[in-house]
Amino acid sequence: MAKIKDLPKHKRPREKLSERGAENLSDAELLAILIRTGRAGKSALDIAKETLKKYPLSKLSAVTKDELTGIKGLEDTKAITIKAALELGRRAVGSFNDSLPILDSVRDTVAQLVDLRGKQKEYFMALYLNARKQLIHKEIISIGTLAQTLVHPREVFEPAIRQLASSIILAHNPHRTGRPK
Repeated sequence: MAKIKDLPKHKRPREKLSERGAENLSDAELLAILIRTGRAGKSALDIAKETLKKYPLSKLSAVTKDELTGIKGLEDTKAITIKAALELGRRAVGSFNDSLPILDSVRDTVAQLVDLRGKQKEYFMALYLNARKQLIHKEIISIGTLAQTLVHPREVFEPAIRQLASSIILAHNPHRTGRPK
């Protein structure tokens, strides 16, 4: 069997993840990254494929460390690494906060901006969302004059980076001059 280092760079799991992102790797490639090294005649990718053949991904989290070490090439350290990664993933999924408002329509968004109504100055506000379209942070970026406000992009994007937002909704309240009809 070929070693991972014998594969073209664009097919090696670590390099592939670095260039294209984790979401573009197969389950076996992701597992091979955790396994790190192979054994005589088997690459880490071969061991990962063998592991997933014996224990499909949907069942892998229920497998014990001792069951994993029963696979040739998965000693204690590798089995512990796999168990730790699976537990971390389980905790990440469990960290979903369903108390955060979901903004998946204009109506939901407008409901978060009601405090801009009736302001005598122009306000520029940003709503920062996670990948589930949940509002994770709301910030007034700028308060201007009666008819205008100035905003620099770094004032919008710095909080987005700090909050690890996956999307941003920008809003302002254009102040209407003159008397209402």
